[in-house]
Amino acid sequence: MKVRIRDFIETSEGLYFAVNTYCHPKDRVFAFLRYVPYEFVDFDVDKANIREINGRKYVKIAESQKAYKFLERKFGKYLFYDDVNNVLMHAIPKEDIKRILTPKERLREIVNEDSNLNELEEKCRKLALILEDYGIPIESMGVSGSLLLRLNSRNSDIDFVIYGREMHRRGREALRQAFEDNKLEPLSDDFWKIAYEKRIKDNTLTYEEFVFYEKRKFNRGIVDNTMFDLLFTREWDEINEEYGDKRYRNLGFAEIEGKVLEDDFAFDNPAVYKIECYNDEDIKEVVSFTHTYAGQCFNGEEIVARGKLEEVIDKSGDVYKRLVVGTTREAFNEYIKLR
Repeated sequence: MKVRIRDFIETSEGLYFAVNTYCHPKDRVFAFLRYVPYEFVDFDVDKANIREINGRKYVKIAESQKAYKFLERKFGKYLFYDDVNNVLMHAIPKEDIKRILTPKERLREIVNEDSNLNELEEKCRKLALILEDYGIPIESMGVSGSLLLRLNSRNSDIDFVIYGREMHRRGREALRQAFEDNKLEPLSDDFWKIAYEKRIKDNTLTYEEFVFYEKRKFNRGIVDNTMFDLLFTREWDEINEEYGDKRYRNLGFAEIEGKVLEDDFAFDNPAVYKIECYNDEDIKEVVSFTHTYAGQCFNGEEIVARGKLEEVIDKSGDVYKRLVVGTTREAFNEYIKLR
């Protein structure tokens, strides 16, 4: 059973989980709870957050803590203490998987459908065809999130996926060119404020800092007044690690300074920055599990970062340290900034 990030899993009960890693145990898949059938909901719900497909109502769970507590109360079998990563994870036993939904297949349906598309699907199709005009093949694209599940609302964004490191780089260059050619629009101040409120839940980044970092990434834009992200997923031949190849031990929280030596997978999940650390030469990388800090810094830049320090032991016995930013989706008091 092959899955990768941006795929979704539907369970036998109808819960939807977003796959959030490339490496999984043999008997289950790591994925984070995102959508819950309304009949299971035991918390207050904003009516605007209720979506419906095939007569069944769903609610999106955006907050990490709420998702963990819900599973604790209702579906404990989907919580799994992972000894390798040394953390409690959302994970679906393979016998509970009803189906796997993939972004490539869903985008292919949208692009090949010339009628009966809803408004958001039309915009997604337009975005795909514009990027294709700039040299990005349709087979290297996909769409994830609510559009993948057909649970989009009027306020939904487009979680657009580009597969492969080089193709994603070219996609960001294409987006820059599309802005210049007025084929697509960069975010206005109003949209940046929406993005900021969605992403930053404390004061680790000011609004001005957030916009400064985001504008230089060229992975966000507007198509017909709807916001989209250009998300990255590895092609299959770029996935070269298996579950258990590395083990991790929590060393507490730390703040470090250093210089970025390699940013090849800066837009991945986790985003990976190989670094020279000025505080501790054993710290070899900073990784981020939150989209906020993907593409945050580039080769040669000096950074300050705060997060969870981990000891990493790989299968060859080599030992080094890494700093993890984004231990929760909200990344409270965790960050990557230029020094």
